[in-house]
Amino acid sequence: MRNTALIDHVLADAITGTQVAGVVGAAADADGTIYNDAFGRRSLAGTARMTTDTVFRIASMTKAITGAAAMQMVEQGKLGLDQPAGEILPFLANPQVLLGYDGKGNPVMRAARGVVTLRKLLTHTAGFVYDTWNEDMNRFATETGLPAARTGKLAALSAPLGFDPGERWEYGINIDIAGRMIEVASGLDLETYMRRYLFEPLGMPDTGFVLRPEWENRLAVVHSRGPNGGLTPIETPRPAPNPEFYAGGGGLFSTAQDYLTFLQALMHGGQFNGSRILRPETVALMGQNHMGALNVLPMTSYKPAMSNDVDLFPGMDKKWGLSFLINTQDVPGRRGAGSLAWAGINNTYYWLDPKKKVAGVLMTQVLPFGDKTVLDLLDRFEEAVYQNVE
Repeated sequence: MRNTALIDHVLADAITGTQVAGVVGAAADADGTIYNDAFGRRSLAGTARMTTDTVFRIASMTKAITGAAAMQMVEQGKLGLDQPAGEILPFLANPQVLLGYDGKGNPVMRAARGVVTLRKLLTHTAGFVYDTWNEDMNRFATETGLPAARTGKLAALSAPLGFDPGERWEYGINIDIAGRMIEVASGLDLETYMRRYLFEPLGMPDTGFVLRPEWENRLAVVHSRGPNGGLTPIETPRPAPNPEFYAGGGGLFSTAQDYLTFLQALMHGGQFNGSRILRPETVALMGQNHMGALNVLPMTSYKPAMSNDVDLFPGMDKKWGLSFLINTQDVPGRRGAGSLAWAGINNTYYWLDPKKKVAGVLMTQVLPFGDKTVLDLLDRFEEAVYQNVE
């Protein structure tokens, strides 16, 4: 017996006080969509209501979609999971590792030991890091003017490694580079590729890298949470016009319903809305641990305006599949062991529970990442969803 009133209550409660300006929640089980609703406003500076077709900057939720596109290339034999990535992108053939800085403040580099591969890129074990969560790379980017991947400049992908390929897990620009591999291997830019082979076949009309004019009036505004807990609407950089590449690690706009459609395609073994995007065995492979004995590590922030320190499911060993975080234990009342998940820096979240056949999407636009208020809301939302399917 469905009781979506409980989910309504959880989300409606979240817009009271200074928790969130607005929120959209969507969920599905094996039988289809069980919830899709919106509460609050798109911006505290305006009166426009949050709606289920509100467009969000989904940031790193882009990664799972790029992972699916990469696995399409693997199925076609155009990319290999363990093929040296330098065969596709020559600059990856001889990468350098940033070891730190010498007494004069100069960066210390050496040649990397090991090979960058698509598998390592998709699992964040290739060595590439983000300056938000890596102190040395933060300094390197500041002092050298290294552009961020979101600028669409290929120079962003020339960053040195933070460690040798395969040495450990650290979150980074790895999947931006995987996206560039797709562009080179397919001969299409990532916007065109994803539209042609993912978004149009699945019926995801409101997802893309290019901010369309018809989205302007449906776009949610990002808010910054201050030290007192209050929220302030902030200006967000627009996508770069005519980018040299599309940032497969974080450049997409989407809606909760569109993203849920993508998750439903994975839930159903790569087929949904009459279209197949991946083989069932490929989807199963993506959900397996591909980092071996390595574990996902806590993320310490060096840009407090962008991210808090983040450690999801503290105390639990966590693995990484081919673009997903994997929890290794059941979460009581919520997702089962082996579920796939991740997030976007503006506090958008998703999960896919392959065993229980449950998927959920929670969309807000709040900085910094790892916002405790939104994470608590995610917990309550997920619990309410599972009460409707178990």
